[in-house]
Amino acid sequence: MNKNRIVVGYDGSEGSLRALRWAMEEARTRGATLQVIHTWHYPYVGDYLTLTDTAFRDTEKLAQQTLQGALTEASEVPDLQVTGEARQGPAAGLLIDAASDADLLVVGSRGHGGFGGLLLGSVSMQCAHHAPCPVVIVPPPPT
Repeated sequence: MNKNRIVVGYDGSEGSLRALRWAMEEARTRGATLQVIHTWHYPYVGDYLTLTDTAFRDTEKLAQQTLQGALTEASEVPDLQVTGEARQGPAAGLLIDAASDADLLVVGSRGHGGFGGLLLGSVSMQCAHHAPCPVVIVPPPPT
């Protein structure tokens, strides 16, 4: 079991940036390794014959760029050990899986989802209910 590890979900949204910054500080304070997970999926298209390898690779490249943005942000914290991974598939399931041997899972209250009025998004809700470790849901800034 790999202890002293914090997993944070990052999708490039303002909420995930707040979660990343909170997790960076917590990992620094604990002397923990921070693992940044960015999940992505290729959009479903009714006719699979229209999918191209180039479009798939372009989507994967964008996911890697988003992850790199988070890793660049985290690299500014001295003495913080950071790893990152872009994983293809459903966000909540992949985050829960990544946290299987972590001390803490950190997510924003909501990400890029389409229902802007929600206080808690579907990914953070699923993580709160199913994660194998404690979960911190970083709230939006006060209004």
